[in-house]
Amino acid sequence: MTDTTWLTPAAHEKLVAEFEHLTTVGRREAEQRIAEARDHGDLRENAEYDTAKNDQGLMELRIRQLRHILDTAEVRDAEDSGAVEVGTVATVIDEDGDEIEFLVAPAENKAPGIVLASPQSPLGTALLGARPGDDVSYKAPGGTFTYRIVSVRVYEG
Repeated sequence: MTDTTWLTPAAHEKLVAEFEHLTTVGRREAEQRIAEARDHGDLRENAEYDTAKNDQGLMELRIRQLRHILDTAEVRDAEDSGAVEVGTVATVIDEDGDEIEFLVAPAENKAPGIVLASPQSPLGTALLGARPGDDVSYKAPGGTFTYRIVSVRVYEG
């Protein structure tokens, strides 16, 4: 299933809360803004109305995105296999000796202070399956980058 989005339980809970907010409070507020703007006269030259309708459209797009993510989500904690898997944090050392932590997970699992590496990205693909002590390389527009895996741990977020 390539359409499945892996989510931590915490990320799932956050997306459910956002979905519920947008489909209740968000829609009511959008309707109120449109009604208020409509009261200001001619709709053909009413920038406030156009803005409110545009914002409503963007909100409805986000609701559809959330619905899709939630409908196709695989909600679980990552397993500790010792290798980099979706839902793990890989601590690496780059070619300059700098240490960086990457959370290998879809964007919906972003966490403050940890760089996200999507499993579908060149970096994420290179990291998947690697173990401490392994060197991984990937090509990016800026060149080829190599990292040494220092440690792997399950993300607890």
